[in-house]
Amino acid sequence: MKPGFFTHTIAVLVSSVTAFFTHAAPGAVPPSKIKLSKKSNAPKDDSLLKLDPISYSPAPNSAPPFNQVAERYPWKKEIVTTVFWIGEKPSANNPVPNRSSSWDANWTRNYGGFDDPAKSHRHDFIPAKFTPKQNPFYCALPYNDKSANGHRPEAPRVVPWFKEAYQGPGVSTCKGRWIAIRKGNKVAYAQWEDAGPFRTDHWQYVFGNERPKPNLNKGAGLDVSPAVRDFLGINETDVTDWKFVDFSEVPPGPWSKLGDNNTFVINAKKAEKTLVEGPKPGGTVTVLP
Repeated sequence: MKPGFFTHTIAVLVSSVTAFFTHAAPGAVPPSKIKLSKKSNAPKDDSLLKLDPISYSPAPNSAPPFNQVAERYPWKKEIVTTVFWIGEKPSANNPVPNRSSSWDANWTRNYGGFDDPAKSHRHDFIPAKFTPKQNPFYCALPYNDKSANGHRPEAPRVVPWFKEAYQGPGVSTCKGRWIAIRKGNKVAYAQWEDAGPFRTDHWQYVFGNERPKPNLNKGAGLDVSPAVRDFLGINETDVTDWKFVDFSEVPPGPWSKLGDNNTFVINAKKAEKTLVEGPKPGGTVTVLP
């Protein structure tokens, strides 16, 4: 045996064993690389099996809109849309009268009266008999963030703007929020002023990726006012797209002219008051988002 032969043999064996484990290691995926689908972990909902075609179609498996970077609030497409109005009396397809809303017990009075939907009784997107004291471009979505004793337990988690809009347990963070509603090549803007149609708890649709649940109005997931109807030229039951928008994205239009609850009007009054009185020493002018 030549000198060093035994030592050389041992070195080769050690090198081979080390190489074996080095190449085998990547086969074990690090925990940080494992991604579980939220959809697969969600509790099963048997009601999805009973959905009719007009009220349900599969949504793409993607993250909730408020987790997306490219577009904070994506369009919710092909949503069955119905028309409702302040002061509406109950009917078979609308069992709850609209004298009050989920957030305003005196909605009709605070609006200024009955928002007559008859086109012959309207002009310039408002009822002919009076000028509304609130924005005539309003809508309803099937979620209410309020409960009897503050906010619903999931609200701080699911309402994307909850923290920035929070004003205490007695104030809704959803009321007055702006949405864009699209039909064809036309887009109207409206403020969220009521919860419905039918449901007030479907946050998975309003803020997530679920489709509206079945209901008496063909699975409607959006109610719009007569002003929105007339601007877009839609039928009493139609299909539209909608999405949330920040106020900075809302252009001036017929929705920016009227209403004590209207962000445009509120900001204009604040600016006018500051112009007349002048800014307070060391103060700044606050404009609503």
